Amino acid sequence: MSSTVPLSDLEQHAMQAALAEAQKAVAADEVPVGAVIMHSRTGNIIAGAHNRMRRDHDATSHAELLALRDAATVLGDRGLQDYTLAVTLEPCAMCAGAIVLARVGTLLFGAWDDKAGMCGSVGDVVRHGKLNHRPAVRGGVLDHDCAALLKDFFAHRR
Repeated sequence: MSSTVPLSDLEQHAMQAALAEAQKAVAADEVPVGAVIMHSRTGNIIAGAHNRMRRDHDATSHAELLALRDAATVLGDRGLQDYTLAVTLEPCAMCAGAIVLARVGTLLFGAWDDKAGMCGSVGDVVRHGKLNHRPAVRGGVLDHDCAALLKDFFAHRR
């Protein structure tokens, strides 16, 4: 399910930044998922985050939600139509719902999540036909790099 379309320079920039955020999660002993919010035309990254569920003792402290919250604060608006969310793992149902509500213009994600992914694997919340907003979605972006971080993390925990 890897993406076969070549990455644009901006997509590469966003996913590399998301991978850097995921590395911060590894250092904090969190599940290595990273996310950034980037202006879709300029490439300016306005927010970035990694999972903080253990640190925050909060099941909702997913990288995507934290990045969306920070971006809304930076912009003074929740609407992210002109922005791309790049995340290293396919978003879950909670995050997919937040992506729709934030009106993210484009979603890029790395590794597919065949257990909880709701952007094409288990389900597809972000492209549900009854919703009033559906972002452009591109999955499998740098999927090998993103999946390797997760595999290595869980291999060391066992």
